[in-house]
Amino acid sequence: MEKGIIIYQSKYGATKKYVDWLMEETKFDCVETQNAKIKDVCKYNTIILCGGIYASGIAGLSFLRKNYEILKNKKIAIFCVGASPFEEQAFNEVKAHNLKEDLKNIPTFYGRGAWDEENMTFKDRTLCKMLQKWVAKKDPNTYEPWMKALMSTIGEKCDWTNKEYLKPLLNYIN
Repeated sequence: MEKGIIIYQSKYGATKKYVDWLMEETKFDCVETQNAKIKDVCKYNTIILCGGIYASGIAGLSFLRKNYEILKNKKIAIFCVGASPFEEQAFNEVKAHNLKEDLKNIPTFYGRGAWDEENMTFKDRTLCKMLQKWVAKKDPNTYEPWMKALMSTIGEKCDWTNKEYLKPLLNYIN
């Protein structure tokens, strides 16, 4: 396997869990996006960005966007972590929203994360509760998959992380 690095941004720990599993499997180095320096990252042949999905944005993506010209000849992949079950249309919308122009052809993978309102910031918890109230006004028979998932988490602590989600990414980098 080529020499690689995992750059990540984890807010509540699910992304970091995947990063730890990736490091075990690949023996790649690892750095948080806030500490990543392009002069160091460009020394690697393979670069994996791991970040959570928050309000349709991919955490840490700004590092790739800012440095893509320097990194474009490297093997790059993105691993996103979200609380919703995988749904192809929704994931394609996240990719279209985030990966524009040069970034649109970067292979992007998904792993389901976790949910723990007690560990959320006040702002995130409040926004989630507002979203739950909005969804609750709808007919449950019309719920989209993410809505069903959101409503099933009320008062629950859930961890859906699973190493199986890494298989497509590992196949790509091998």
